[in-house]
Amino acid sequence: MVPVDRVAEAVSGGRPVVLDGGLATRLEAYGHDLSGGLWSARLLDRDPDAIRRVHRDYLEAGAEVVTAAGYQAGVAALVARGWSRPEALGLVRRSVELARAERDAFGAGLVAAGVGPYGAVLADGSEYTGAYDLDEDGLYAWHRERWLVLAGAGADLVACETVPSAAEARALARLVAGTPGVRAWLSLSCRDGERLGDGTPLREVVAELAASEAAGSLVAVGVNCTAPRFVPELVRTVAAAGFPAVAYPNSGEVWDARARHWTGVPDPEGFGAAAVAWHRAGAVLVGGCCRTGPEHVRSVRRHLHGDAPP
Repeated sequence: MVPVDRVAEAVSGGRPVVLDGGLATRLEAYGHDLSGGLWSARLLDRDPDAIRRVHRDYLEAGAEVVTAAGYQAGVAALVARGWSRPEALGLVRRSVELARAERDAFGAGLVAAGVGPYGAVLADGSEYTGAYDLDEDGLYAWHRERWLVLAGAGADLVACETVPSAAEARALARLVAGTPGVRAWLSLSCRDGERLGDGTPLREVVAELAASEAAGSLVAVGVNCTAPRFVPELVRTVAAAGFPAVAYPNSGEVWDARARHWTGVPDPEGFGAAAVAWHRAGAVLVGGCCRTGPEHVRSVRRHLHGDAPP
């Protein structure tokens, strides 16, 4: 894995680093149908240029880190839909290769390999609840094959994201600790300003991470795919445990599960203004998740850096 010198320097100096926004949100804006269990991962094979296009959009908007499209790319899920195991592993690796190729063509930025939670591949909503049928050892074993591919694919760091349970956080921390040279952030999915999706208090999880063997390899711990209003309190909890924080919440719109559509009005300007408070609370990696796009990234960049994209 490439040393993440610029991220480490930014974290130690307190300078905010701008992350990208929602990959699937942008793909859907271009008209791609992401229904089905594979979500954006299906395009790793069907339309890889679409994924590169989204990475370029975010780099042009001012993102300093783009996260590769590995979130939903579970090996077993790909095999169940017709790819051979070697083909499935190749698609997982391709997620990083596509992001690296677009970053290199653009000439700036870092690439984070995207590691989504077990619940994302189940596609049953459990990435928000942590209601899993696997314990910590089972989650460690489930993640390990994909983890080893992504950790060795040439990304600058690994983004473990939308983690809803303490057991999964521990499993991923074990993988981080057991992979020499890897640098990662671990971002949790929280139901409110205090608890993970499974109900575990965030303060307990970050305290455990701070005492773990993975602590020295975690460039940040934080939250994503969470309502923006909860972010300041959550980030302060992370900072109190001694970690730099990562924060990339949803746009602030709300998913209506019964009607199956988003409610509320997107407000990129307000999102960028709120990012200033997240940074003051301790977030050094700041971006957006669901329903955020390049306009949100531009706003975050402008509010945090006071400049336009390069």
